[in-house]
Amino acid sequence: MTHPASSQPASSQPDVSLSQADLTLTVAALGAEMQSFRKAGAELLWQGNPEYWSGRAPILFPIVGPAPEGRIRIGSHEAEMGQHGFARRRAFTLLEAGKTKCRHALSDDAETRAQYPFAFRLEVTHRLHRGRLEVSAEVINTGDVAMPFCLGFHPAFAWPLPGTGDAPHEVMLANAGEPKLARIKGGRLPDSRHPSPFAAGRLLLEPEQFESDAMIFPEGAGDALTYGVFDGPRLQFTFENLPVVALWQKPGAPFLCVEPWHGMHARVGASAELSERPGAISLAPGDSARFGYTVTPRM
Repeated sequence: MTHPASSQPASSQPDVSLSQADLTLTVAALGAEMQSFRKAGAELLWQGNPEYWSGRAPILFPIVGPAPEGRIRIGSHEAEMGQHGFARRRAFTLLEAGKTKCRHALSDDAETRAQYPFAFRLEVTHRLHRGRLEVSAEVINTGDVAMPFCLGFHPAFAWPLPGTGDAPHEVMLANAGEPKLARIKGGRLPDSRHPSPFAAGRLLLEPEQFESDAMIFPEGAGDALTYGVFDGPRLQFTFENLPVVALWQKPGAPFLCVEPWHGMHARVGASAELSERPGAISLAPGDSARFGYTVTPRM
């Protein structure tokens, strides 16, 4: 899976800065994407060095992963669509900005409907609360026909985390599971699975694990995990309505993406039809769906 940089010029809207106790957060209007997340002044979020990857924490909508041959199909409608959809390249409107919370929204327009022929509203909320970061997305079908979509989060965090030195980093699943591993082939998801790299819920991270691109766990990773040093600085995650977990690093780059998704790549041998992607949701007119995750730094 490739991860191209955003091609849309930066939004003219200013970034929003939040703070709560020793946490600070900065969110841009372009993509409603986090730009900085600090605890006691130490930067936890990857800073988007384009030598490796210029993203930081994009929102993935209305697809996760690439469209087959760069084109998406929805019934009789077919159009070009970039990797992970268009939300990450669009300027959101700021709806609310307080000291500890901000909310941005993206609604359909002529440009989005040319790719994705639906009326929708995507609201993204960032909040600092009780020592943790809370990120949520609500998708609302504002049209009069059922709307298929996938949604995911793609935040990248420092590897190594501040204050860890050369200590090995791990991912630890709260459910102590050993979920099977999926590897993308030619931008598509095979039906086959590889043995789990987890042992009793623990995975020691090595850059070599990402030479074949992301590690994707379509089921069984659970709704909580920890990334960092087992008995040292670490980040604790919880997930809401996001059953798929992916881990990604540009091999050797100083970051790890912890990516919770609802929906995945098109299957090997399947069509480009969006509704056929594993985990795709069909949202009835007037209905909404909510997704979210939290990050609690233990530094």
